[in-house]
Amino acid sequence: MADVNIDVSKLPSEIRGKLAELDLELSEGDITQKGYEKKKHRLLSPYAPSTPTAQASSSHAQPSPSTAAQRRAQRRLTREDNRYHSEIRTEAVMQALALHKQRSMVPMPSKRTSAVSPVPTQRSSAIYANVNIPSQLPPTASRSELDMLHSQRPTWGEPGSALADVIQIADGQSQPRGQQPPDVTMHRPGKVSAKIQQLLNTLKRPKRKPLSEFFMDESEELEQPPLDPNAPKPEGSTVSPSAGDQLIIPSGLPRNLEAAVQRYGSATYKATCATVLDQSGRPTISLSYGKLLSRTHKIAYNLLHKVGSKGEPGVKAGDRVTLVYPNNDPISFMCAFYGCLTAGVVPVPIEVPLTKRDAGGQGVGFLLGSLGVTVALTSEACYKGLPKTPNGEVITFRGWPKLQWFVTEHLSKSPKDWLPPPRQADDSPVYVEYMTGKDGSVMGVTNSRANMLCHCRTLTVACNYTEGEVMICVLDFKRDVGLWHGVLASVFNGMHVVFIPYSIMKVDPASWMKMITRFKASVGIVKSRDMHWGLLAQKDHKDINLSSLRMLLVADGANPWSLTSCDSFLNVFQDKGLKAEVICPCASCPEALTVSIRRPGRVGTNASGRGVLSMNGLSYGVVRVDSENSLTSLTLQDCGQVMPGATMVVIKMDGAPTLCKTDEVGELCLSSSYVGSTYFGLQGITNQIFKVVPLHSDGRPMGEQNFIRTGLLGFLGPGGLIFVCGSREGLMTVSGRRHNTDDIIATVLAVEPMKFIYRGRIAVFSIPVLRDDRIVIIAEQRPDCSEEESFQWMSRVLQAVDSIHQAGVYCLALVPPNYLPKTPLGGIHLTETKKRFLEGTLHPANVLMCPHTCVTNLPKPREHNIGADITPSAVHVGNIVQGARLAYALGREIGTIDDESDNARKYQFLSEILRWRAQTTPEHVLYSIINAKGQLQATLTCLALHKKAEKIGAMLMDKGKLNTGDHVALIYPPSLDLVAAFYGCLYVGMVPVTIRPPHPQNISTTLPTVRMVSEVSKAAAILSNSLIIKMLKSKEASAIVDVKTWPPLLDSDDSHKRKLQTIYRAPTAEMICFLDFSVSTTGMLAGVKMSHAAASGLCRAMKLQCELYPSRDVALCLDPYCGLGFALWCLSSIYSGHHSILIPPAEVEANPALWLSTVSQQKVRDTFCSYGVMELCTKGLGTSIVALRARGLNLSCVRTLCVIAEERPRIHLTASFSKLFSSLGLSPRAVSTSFGCRVNMGICLQGASSPDPSTVFVDLRALRNDRVTLVEKGSPHSLHLMESGKLMPGLKVVIANPETKGQCADSHLGEIWISSQFNASGYFTIYGEESLHLDHFEARLATGDMSTTYARTGYLGFIRRTDLTQSDGERHDAIFVVGALDETVMLRGMRYHPIDIEMSVVRCHRKICECAVFTWTNLLVVVVELDGSENEALDLVPLVTNAVLEEHYLIVGVVVVVDPGVVPINSRGEKQRMHLRDGFLADQLDPIYVAYNM
Repeated sequence: MADVNIDVSKLPSEIRGKLAELDLELSEGDITQKGYEKKKHRLLSPYAPSTPTAQASSSHAQPSPSTAAQRRAQRRLTREDNRYHSEIRTEAVMQALALHKQRSMVPMPSKRTSAVSPVPTQRSSAIYANVNIPSQLPPTASRSELDMLHSQRPTWGEPGSALADVIQIADGQSQPRGQQPPDVTMHRPGKVSAKIQQLLNTLKRPKRKPLSEFFMDESEELEQPPLDPNAPKPEGSTVSPSAGDQLIIPSGLPRNLEAAVQRYGSATYKATCATVLDQSGRPTISLSYGKLLSRTHKIAYNLLHKVGSKGEPGVKAGDRVTLVYPNNDPISFMCAFYGCLTAGVVPVPIEVPLTKRDAGGQGVGFLLGSLGVTVALTSEACYKGLPKTPNGEVITFRGWPKLQWFVTEHLSKSPKDWLPPPRQADDSPVYVEYMTGKDGSVMGVTNSRANMLCHCRTLTVACNYTEGEVMICVLDFKRDVGLWHGVLASVFNGMHVVFIPYSIMKVDPASWMKMITRFKASVGIVKSRDMHWGLLAQKDHKDINLSSLRMLLVADGANPWSLTSCDSFLNVFQDKGLKAEVICPCASCPEALTVSIRRPGRVGTNASGRGVLSMNGLSYGVVRVDSENSLTSLTLQDCGQVMPGATMVVIKMDGAPTLCKTDEVGELCLSSSYVGSTYFGLQGITNQIFKVVPLHSDGRPMGEQNFIRTGLLGFLGPGGLIFVCGSREGLMTVSGRRHNTDDIIATVLAVEPMKFIYRGRIAVFSIPVLRDDRIVIIAEQRPDCSEEESFQWMSRVLQAVDSIHQAGVYCLALVPPNYLPKTPLGGIHLTETKKRFLEGTLHPANVLMCPHTCVTNLPKPREHNIGADITPSAVHVGNIVQGARLAYALGREIGTIDDESDNARKYQFLSEILRWRAQTTPEHVLYSIINAKGQLQATLTCLALHKKAEKIGAMLMDKGKLNTGDHVALIYPPSLDLVAAFYGCLYVGMVPVTIRPPHPQNISTTLPTVRMVSEVSKAAAILSNSLIIKMLKSKEASAIVDVKTWPPLLDSDDSHKRKLQTIYRAPTAEMICFLDFSVSTTGMLAGVKMSHAAASGLCRAMKLQCELYPSRDVALCLDPYCGLGFALWCLSSIYSGHHSILIPPAEVEANPALWLSTVSQQKVRDTFCSYGVMELCTKGLGTSIVALRARGLNLSCVRTLCVIAEERPRIHLTASFSKLFSSLGLSPRAVSTSFGCRVNMGICLQGASSPDPSTVFVDLRALRNDRVTLVEKGSPHSLHLMESGKLMPGLKVVIANPETKGQCADSHLGEIWISSQFNASGYFTIYGEESLHLDHFEARLATGDMSTTYARTGYLGFIRRTDLTQSDGERHDAIFVVGALDETVMLRGMRYHPIDIEMSVVRCHRKICECAVFTWTNLLVVVVELDGSENEALDLVPLVTNAVLEEHYLIVGVVVVVDPGVVPINSRGEKQRMHLRDGFLADQLDPIYVAYNM
C-alpha cells in the first residue's frame, strides 16, 4: 500500500491515537488483518505521497507474488491469534454444530417495538374489558371486572380480544376447581403464543430419562445426579512426594536484600538497576544502583521522621503502609519498596484507585483498614492524578480508611550521622501482597523476611541469575511474578531490568522483543498474552534477534491454553535465534509464591514434556491419555520441576487432605522455606491453607511437615515434571463433573467469535443454584451485531459447550462494548462481573437462560391423583386412629328471632328498620362524607335518608314505570346518593345491583363492563346522577355502546315531589334483597343473590362482633360496590344505628393523609379500609410522620383498624403499616384483617373484644402437598401467615378436601366450607343451573357431619386451635386463609399459590415494584413491573429465574418485563392474573422484554 513509507512520528497526535487503537484491536483479535489494513490505509491515505492513479490501481489489482504470499501468511496467522485458540478445539466445535443443524432454533425474545411506550402513572385496573356477551350466560359468565380502582389503564387491544373464557360457555359447564386451564394455544393465534409453542417444541427433546412420579412425605430433597457407571476411576498407586533438588546457595550472594542494595549501590553505583520505556517507547528513564541506595535512605528517613503532624506519632518500624504507584512508574515503586524495607516498615502494594466505584476497590479498602494502614506512599504525578475534593484533598474511596498521602519525591537528605534502624527479626513481616479470592474477597498474604530471602535465593539457583544480566519485564511489578523477579531477585543479584509498561504494549506489542534485541537481554518475563501480541506485530519482526535469550519465563504457563502461544511463538521466531529450551513456563500462586519453573537451557528426556489428555477423564478428576487427533482432547505442557529445596504432593480437592493416586487430578501442595506465612488477621483460613498435613488413604498423616495449598489443580508427571490443568479459582463442579473456565472460554471462542463478540472480553464463572454450580457466560458483543445474529451465535455456543463438555450453559449474556469491569491491566475483572450479575446491575443487551436443560436435580414430582383404594372414609378413620383433631370452628351464638312477634319481624327487613329509625330517632346522623380537603361535605340523618329514599322509590314507579321485583342497576360514585338509591329500590320492592361507574378518562375500556353487568343482571333500568348519565350519552361513549341499547336511564337528581304512598314489604324474608356482582381473583364475574334474611343476619353478626351501637362512630375508606365493603357502606349503619364517616378512596389518592387525619380528628375507635388505601398511606406518608405528629395527628384512639379483603392477609403490608404509624399512637394489636367471599360476604371480622390476631410460620414445602406443618420463625422455607380475623357469630366452618369432600384434620390444607344463616341464596342465573348451585351452596361432607349443608368458599385454608381464650371462655380457633383454590397452579404434581412465588420474585431485585405469575400450557410465566430504565430489564431475567428455582424448585418458562401499572388489579387491590394472561397471549401488553427460558 501507499502508506508504508509514511513516517508515523510526524503524523498528528489524533491520527497516531487512532492507529494505536487499531493496533490494539488487531492484537486482541477484534479485527481481521484484511480489515486492519483497509482501515489503516483509510487513515493514512490523506498523508501518503501522491502516485499515479493508474499505477496505484494496477498495483492494487495485481499484487506481487511475494505480497500475496505474505498476505496469506498473515491471514493464517490471524486465525491463530488467540491464546485460547486450538485447531483441534475448532474442529470439534464445527463438528458438534453440524450435528445440531437440524434441531429447532432457540425462540428469540420479544422486545418493545412501539414507538411510544405508554407508562401509566397509576396501576391499571383489570376490571373493564370489552366483551361480547352471549345471549345466555352461566352464573360466572365472564372474566371482566366490575370493581375498579379510580385510575387510568392502558388499552390492550380491540374490543372483544382482551379476555378469554375460563369456563365453557358453549355447553354451560364450569371448569372444575383445581383443574389446569385448557390448552388453547392452537386456537389463539398470535406472536406470543407461537413463541411459547416453539419453546415447548424445543423442550420436547428430553435431556434425561423421565422421572417416575411419587412423593416422599418426610422431606423434599433435591435429586442427586446419578453416578455414571462408565465414569473413569483412578487406578494408580498413591502418589509419592516429589522433592526438588537440594538448595545450594552460591557463594558471594548478599546476606539479604538490604545488604544487596548497599553493596551494589556502593561498589557499582553507576550500574543501571532499572530502565523504563517512556510514552514514545524509548528507554530514556533509568535508575542506577547508587541512586537506588540514596533514594532508599531518603525515603526511609522521611518515613520515620517526617510523616505525621506535630503531637501525633508518625510511622514506626513494623507499621504497614500502602504503596500506590502507576504501572508506568516502576522506578519510584522500587525506591519506595526498598525504602520501607530499610526503615523496617511493611509495604502493601496496591493498584492506583481512579474512582469511588473501582472494580474491587471496596475489598482493597477493607484490607487496608484491617492492616491498620494510615499512610499511602505515591509519586508526585500519581498524586496529582488522584480524584480530589473541592478543597484539594484526595477523596476517601469507598470502604477505605482515612489515609495520609506521602509523596516520595523531592525529599530532604538524611543527616550524615543517621543510620537505618536495626534489621527486624527474620520471622517478622516484610511485605503484604494482596490477592482476590474466588468469592471476590480481598486478603493479604504476609511474607516474612526469611521467606523473602529464601525465595530470592531459590529463584537465583533455579533461574541461574548472575550479576549484570539484563532482564526484560512486561508484567505488573507490584505483585506476583513481576514483583518476585523484576524487583526482588533482580536487585538481589545486581541485574538490570527493563520494564515495559502496559500502555506501551497496547501501542507497540513488539516493544519487549525490540528491547531484547537492543540490550541483548538474556532473560525475558512475559505472559502468553504478550507472546500472542508479539506474533501480530509482523511488520517489526525483521529487525528482531532473540539469540541472546537464555530464559523466556512464561508467567501464566499454568494456563492449559498457553501451549498454543508458546508453540506458535517458537515456530515464528526460531529463525530469529530463539531456541526451544529457552521457553520456560512456570506456575505460581500468591500463597506459595513460585510453585515450579522449567529449568532454562536443559535438554534431554525429562527437560520438558507434554501430554494429550482426555477432557472427559479430566472432568472426572482422572488422567487418561487420548489420541492426538481426538476432537475432545486437551494437550498440556509441563510447568517445569519442583523448586530447589521444596517438596510437592497432590491431595484430593474435597474433604480431608488425602493423597491422590498417580493418575488422579488433585490440588498441588508445596512445602518450602520460602512460601507465604499467613493471611493477615485470618487465622482460621490460614490454618486451612497454610498448615495442611497430607494423609494416607487409611487416615495416617504423611509426616509432621506442613504443606500449603497452591490452588492449582494438576498431577505429577514422569521425571518430576509438574502438569497443571486448572485452578481452584476457575473450577466449576456441575453435576459432579469438574470443568475449568478456561476450557469453556476456548470452546466459546471457537464459535466464529470475530463476527459477533470481542475476543478477550469474555467472563465465565459459576453460580450456585439449587445446590449445584451453574455455568454463566458473559461476553461483550459488537455494536454492529443484530439481535437475530446474536441469538443464532448464542444458540451455537450452547450446542458447542453441550457437545464438547457434556455440560449445559445456565445463562449466556451479551453486554454492550466496554461494559464489563476491567482490571488495571485491561483484563476482565471476574469477581466484579459476577457481583454485578448477581446484584442485577450488569445491564446486558441480550440474555438467554437455559434452566430446562441445565437443572436436572429437581425434586421428583408428586403423584397427585389419589388411588381408588384410598377413600374419604379411610382418611377419616386414619385421622381418628392417629388422634388428629378434625378441622372445624364455631362462632358464638347469634340468637334466634321469633317470627310470630311483629316487633321482631322488622329486624329481618332493612327497609323496615330505616323507617322505624326515621320515626324514633329522626335527627340521628347516620352518614357523613368527607371531601379531599378533609372537610365535611354532607351528612344524612335517619329522616333525611328515609325521605330521599321515598322520593327515589316514587320516581322509579312513576318515571321508570317499573314493577315490583324488577332489577335496577345503581351506577354511582362512592357517595350518599348510592345509599339513598339502594333504599329507594327496597322501598318499592325492586332489586338493586350496584355497579362501578365508568372512568371518565378511560371510557373505551371501562364502559363495556358496565354494559355487560347491566345485561347479565337483567336490569330493567339504570339509576344514576346527571353527570354519569351525561357521560353514558356522550359521543365517546356512544361510539362504544349505542345509547339506544341501554335500559331506561333515570336521573335521581331530578326533583320528584310525589310522595310514596306505601312502603313495600316482602311476604317472606327469603326473597331477594339485592344482587351482589364482583370479580374473583381469577377474573371470573359472579353475581349472588342475597335475601332479606341473609342481609339482616349479616348486619346482626357484624353488630355483635364489632359492638356497633348508635353512639359509635365508624370511619369507612373502601369501595362500596360488593362484598363486605358494600355491607359496611350501605347496610350496617341502618341496622346498628352507628354513625358512618365515609371517605371515598379516590380522595385518599389525592390526599394520602385524609383517612388517618379524619380518624384522629373525629376520635374514631373503629375504622375499616382496603389494602389499596393502606398501601397508599404506607408509601405516601412514609416520609411525613414527623410533619403529621407536628399537626397533632394521634391514632391512640383507634381500637379496631380492619382491612376488608377476600384474600390471604398481606402480613408484610400490615406489619409495615403498624410499624410506620406506631409513633403516632397506633397500637399494633388494633390492626387486623377480615375475610369474605362470594358465598358469604362476612366470614371473619376482628372484634373489639376478640383475642389478638394470631400468626404462625408454616413449611412451604409441606403446604405444596396440602399439609400444614408449623415451624419456628426464621426456618428455611417458612411462610409467615396471619389469621383472617375472628369467626363471625352464627357461623360454622369446616375444612374439607376439595376433591373427595372428606373432612380434613387440622394438619391438612383444604377448602373452607361455611354453614350460616346469612350465606348467599345462590348464584344469580338467567336460566337455571342446578348442578353448580348444589355444588357451591348445598355441599355435604362425605365424612363426619354429613347432614349439614355448607357453602363452598373456593378458598384453601386451615384451622389451628390456639391458647387464647374467647369472650365465651372457650379456646380460640384461628382460621388461616392461604389462597383461592381456582388460582392455585399445579406444577410437578404440587399445588403452588401465586402470591408465594410473587413474593420471592419481588424480593430478588429492588427495581421490581410488582409481580404476577400464571401458567400457560404447563409453562410458568412471570410478569414483573420494572421501576427503572429499560436498559435494566434484562438484569431481572436471571435473578427471577434463580429466585423461583431456589425457593420453589420451579423452572420459569417465560419472564415478561413490563412498565409499572401494567399488572391489573381490582378495587380491593387484588391482582387479576387471568386477565393479565389473556393480555399477554393476545400480545397486548407492550412489554419491555420477553425472555423465553430454554
